[in-house]
Amino acid sequence: MGPVPPRTRRRGLPSTAARTARKLGEIRRAQLITTYGVGAMIAVENESFLVRGIDSWDVSEAPFISEPRLAWQLGVSGFRMPPAPDPDSARDGVRAVRFPEMYSCPHCHRLQPFRKFNSPVGRAECSTCQESLVPSRFVIACTHGHLEDFPYWKWVHRGNRTPSGACGGQLSFQADGSTASLRAVLIGCSCGVEKVSMEGSFRRQALRDLGIRCSGRRPWLKDAPAESCQEPPRTLQRGSSSVWFPVMHSALSIPPWSQGIAKLVAPFYDRFKEEDPASIKAYVRIGKLLLHHPKYTEDDVVAEVERRRAAETAAAEQADDTEAAKRAGDYRRKLYEGEYRSLSKPHPEDAEEEQEFVCEPPTTPIDALRSSHGLTQVMLVKRLREVRALQSFRRVDEPSPADSQLRQAAISQTKPNWLPAFEVSGEGVFLRLDPERLRIWEEQPEQVARATRIRENHERLLSARAGDSDKPVPPSPATPRFLLLHALAHTLINEWSLDGGYPAASLRERLYSDEDMAGVLIYTATSDSAGSLGGVVAQGEPDRLAASLRAALHRASWCSNDPLCMESEASGADSLNMAACHACLLLPETSCENNNILLDRAALVGTPDGRVPGFFTR
Repeated sequence: MGPVPPRTRRRGLPSTAARTARKLGEIRRAQLITTYGVGAMIAVENESFLVRGIDSWDVSEAPFISEPRLAWQLGVSGFRMPPAPDPDSARDGVRAVRFPEMYSCPHCHRLQPFRKFNSPVGRAECSTCQESLVPSRFVIACTHGHLEDFPYWKWVHRGNRTPSGACGGQLSFQADGSTASLRAVLIGCSCGVEKVSMEGSFRRQALRDLGIRCSGRRPWLKDAPAESCQEPPRTLQRGSSSVWFPVMHSALSIPPWSQGIAKLVAPFYDRFKEEDPASIKAYVRIGKLLLHHPKYTEDDVVAEVERRRAAETAAAEQADDTEAAKRAGDYRRKLYEGEYRSLSKPHPEDAEEEQEFVCEPPTTPIDALRSSHGLTQVMLVKRLREVRALQSFRRVDEPSPADSQLRQAAISQTKPNWLPAFEVSGEGVFLRLDPERLRIWEEQPEQVARATRIRENHERLLSARAGDSDKPVPPSPATPRFLLLHALAHTLINEWSLDGGYPAASLRERLYSDEDMAGVLIYTATSDSAGSLGGVVAQGEPDRLAASLRAALHRASWCSNDPLCMESEASGADSLNMAACHACLLLPETSCENNNILLDRAALVGTPDGRVPGFFTR
């Protein structure tokens, strides 16, 4: 067989189909909040793209999500779901930009910006070799969120005095694959300098030693000017999780905002809030908004709009209060206080209402649980709705409550009046501990000492992350009460994943720990088959819950890593845990709202020698 001729290439104008936006890849709406949000890189076949800011999205048809409590605390008017794709035109309203710009050819090994390869329209291909291109494996980023390509030219020409790019040579990228180390990745230049491996490029001072400073680029924001930045850049793998950490906030939909007239008015509130009562009533009549809701009147709609206005104004005034703004975690505390009150009161199901929150006590008494396990209340949350919103993101280091304003990478060039979000529905079980028994236990000197050790480590870390910021360092929540509730949630999630058939990653915790709060909500809220099927609520029935607690506490009394696990003075990342490891308490990251820190198994069952009493020891 003779040689195969090269493929013919047509360089004419692109056809009508080619001019239509091409379909790059498919991701779920929720992933545009949790995994591939604004500023994150998406690998699509042999290409890589960066999701652009929300100010470039087409949200004209994106559904509106109402959750006023969360919106007021985040300072926005509301939320929108990411635009859904149109499969016919390959348009989805979400914009992306090619990043990184540097690509290499695996055949000729050329390393250069993508545009110089002269690829065919809609393809990433070397025009000389007809080989699929490979996006750069390395990028550089700083803790203020700036991102840019790795400076290959400066890296290979280090030690030379030639100005950047002035040698006139062609860069090359070669990975022989003999080992997985960076030593096997070689960067060269046709000007004659010796090839250099990527070994050492991930050192903290590697780029600074070469005189490379952060350029302040924000390529995810269209036409955004470069910012002045003094932070040292760090080399990162393009697919590393350190390139993008989402900063998300969530809230449960609770009465009165989740039902009745409040839910009816929510989609129209933006239109109503600037109108007078007469205009609101006229719109209600013309739009026939109450046609299928005869129990409500036009006056009810006006009253609801005025109530929302008053609540929104009060929230704005409180946010402007300097002293209130300085209270770390204040917005979260207010959200959780409202949820705690709602979870503590029965909200039975009403067949005439479209409810998003149904919470009822079990039909059988819980006297045995109160005497044996110190539970003063069990509530079966048969229906709940949660809204999760993306506010910003971080790079290099994971988010911390002590982060300065400079670390909050923006998802829009200007301050947005809405945030991308998605909603999920599910069910759960709410447990509240006996406050008197809890007060006696949490004052035990041994428990106070263990909690103090974790809190000091945590506050030391928070102070280091705050740096020279004027923002006050938030106090650590590590108290005996918090450690107990957190450990209880983790051990029950592990137990229910075995007993109830739910994967641990589909169960989530929500901790209510404060001077006047002592509860934990374990719930599932997903869009897949592990959603609201009644299995979690069934675990809250008193008889089954008692059996689950006994089994969970028995399992927590001994870890396969004991005695090292129980006797450790500190464990986990940054020494923020005590007796907690992957064999006993740690959960998938999606299940824990505290990133698997501030855990201590001794808070549940005490230490084997009896010196540290656990809440459930007796």
